[in-house]
Amino acid sequence: MNSDKKFFVNYSPKFFLTQVKIVIGLIFFSQLIASNFSFAQTHKATDTNFSLSPIERTFILDSAALALDAVPLSITQFKSAYSEGGVNDFYSNGDYWWPDTQKENGLPFILKDGQSNPNNFNAHREVMRNLTQVVGDLASASVLTGEAKYALKANEMLSFFFLDSKTKMNPNLQFAQAIPGITPGRGVGVIDSLHLIEIPVAIEILSQNPAFSKTIHVGLRDWFKTYLHWMLNSKNGLDESRAKNNHSVAFWLQVAVFAKFVGDDGAQQLAREQFKTKFMAEQMALDGSFPQELARTKPYGYSIFQLDNMAALCQVLSTPEDNLWTYETPDGKSMIKAVNFLAPFLKDKRKWPYKQDIQAFEGWPVRQPFLIFSASALNRSDLMELWHQLPMRIENEEVRRNVAILQPWLWLK
Repeated sequence: MNSDKKFFVNYSPKFFLTQVKIVIGLIFFSQLIASNFSFAQTHKATDTNFSLSPIERTFILDSAALALDAVPLSITQFKSAYSEGGVNDFYSNGDYWWPDTQKENGLPFILKDGQSNPNNFNAHREVMRNLTQVVGDLASASVLTGEAKYALKANEMLSFFFLDSKTKMNPNLQFAQAIPGITPGRGVGVIDSLHLIEIPVAIEILSQNPAFSKTIHVGLRDWFKTYLHWMLNSKNGLDESRAKNNHSVAFWLQVAVFAKFVGDDGAQQLAREQFKTKFMAEQMALDGSFPQELARTKPYGYSIFQLDNMAALCQVLSTPEDNLWTYETPDGKSMIKAVNFLAPFLKDKRKWPYKQDIQAFEGWPVRQPFLIFSASALNRSDLMELWHQLPMRIENEEVRRNVAILQPWLWLK
């Protein structure tokens, strides 16, 4: 199977990504002040009601029209010769592992930390990302118009990827981030499914459309329930859950989102405990930075990635009784400090006092989700304004793979 095969009809994935980013940017264009807003009938506003201009509505529906033409996506459409799994098993390579040029067959691969190998097998990741884009756009159009066609298309896309016996992805990442010649899969590979976290959010919105299949909805809950169980009980999942850096944050963000979707209150509480006792208490410094990320070869990008995911955890797990946005550790660490530490360096990257990333430094920042979430939760108009000043489109592929939330407005309460 050819990994260069196009995913969509009449347009390339890159063109589709550009359209999605334009749409997202226009959605927020008029929101310089609002901290919470409503989108059609699904989100309650605290101060103002969000309304769309004709231009914004047109862009959203044009993007959804592209989604309506998307061919069904499945990891079964692509196969790597290195994969030790079956056709329904997700597979990827470790990002920073390269063939050994001193060996005839290149095996075993060798590590070049911070340098992503562009020739690694990434087709399953790309399918996952593209599915998220399509489903998100269909959810947007569904809530805007209430038309059945968007929910019906979502039924098709979601069933093909998750439920159909021949084309479904098995609910595990046993063979993710494999290193050819060394291991068929690793715990660190669980981070690859971070790009699924916007799917349950979109499904819940789509479920308000009468044309969205209740049978498919139940099937999707079962899939994510099974995947959540694998995450929390498999060796790979347990290894990833105990990581000392951004990997554990990404792991528990997935747990939080998937557990909320399937109604697992116990798993959500485990994620809250990890947030407080591990991520805040151990990974965050007193000034709000994350030293483990600053020590990497790409400290700027990793710091942004970490805070995006920390903010998403707050967004998913906070309750009136347990607001993670305002939680402080006994020694005074807080999300407010984390935001205040990093936001100035998004406003003016030239002031970044640490070493530059060895790759993709020029691609950061973009409109990072943590700015939207913290602006909303903390009533910070300065953060909303900063978000608007940043690029709408993600031009750099290395940056693109490190932004899992493409439509942050869907997440606002």
